[in-house]
Amino acid sequence: MEINNLKAFIQVAESGSFSMAAEELFLTQPAVSKRISALESELNVLLFDRISRQATLTNAGRALLPRAKKLIIEISDLKRVVTNHSGEVSGLLAMGTSHHIGLHRLPDILKQYSADYPKVQLDIQFMDSESACAAVKQGKLELAVITLPNELPSKLRQIKFWQDPLHVVVASDHPLALQDEVDMESLLQYPAVLPGRGTYTREILEQAIKKANGQIHCGLSTNYLETLKTMCGIGLGWSLLPERMLKNAGLVSLCIDGITLSRRLGAVTHKQRTLSNAASAMLNSCINS
Repeated sequence: MEINNLKAFIQVAESGSFSMAAEELFLTQPAVSKRISALESELNVLLFDRISRQATLTNAGRALLPRAKKLIIEISDLKRVVTNHSGEVSGLLAMGTSHHIGLHRLPDILKQYSADYPKVQLDIQFMDSESACAAVKQGKLELAVITLPNELPSKLRQIKFWQDPLHVVVASDHPLALQDEVDMESLLQYPAVLPGRGTYTREILEQAIKKANGQIHCGLSTNYLETLKTMCGIGLGWSLLPERMLKNAGLVSLCIDGITLSRRLGAVTHKQRTLSNAASAMLNSCINS
């Protein structure tokens, strides 16, 4: 069974489209269709119902999908086990990271890493921490350097690199800006601009507010912290930002009575996946930074 045919099958199944799968695989649509047809001929089953421009899995396709994913992961793992024995740090490293960590934590690390390991080809994908965590769990990424989740999925392991203090901030002309200390009830009377619901950073704040029996009035949400900083600065509401973003930002950090917030930054990897030498070297680079 051709591995590339299985990879094409998985991509079409996940995207629901031959054309979108072709873009992801850097192939033409006819090439993807040919691979799927070859796999269907080999298995003597129809894997997709092709209706209009959509590709929907048949019962046989749904049965094959989890096994195909597992097989691809096992083959990749086998290659890493063999390659690791050489001791050489080389090959492709597919990793994910959040925009904030990519901008504020990784540049110096990546610069030194590239100098130390020139034979490694870095494939760095910028995404929300939640999406990166899911991609590692699904085997799409070897590791992710992200905001660590409050509850780690059972199939993953984590390594903490940095503690990241968080501050409640307002614009310099906000009514609360001149107060030495602000209670939670007063803060929650004003609108907020925050990361979206379900993000790890938002969950940290919501847990603290839940203890105070409060409710957030969020007028704007985005997972791009740089955007939140700008929106907060022009007076659209208070926000929650990492300490590293506050230098020369023109924002005022509030002292909230009884509240100290922080998040953990680090890496997640899959427990059942053998790390490549390139991935292990990346983890060590972050630990030693």
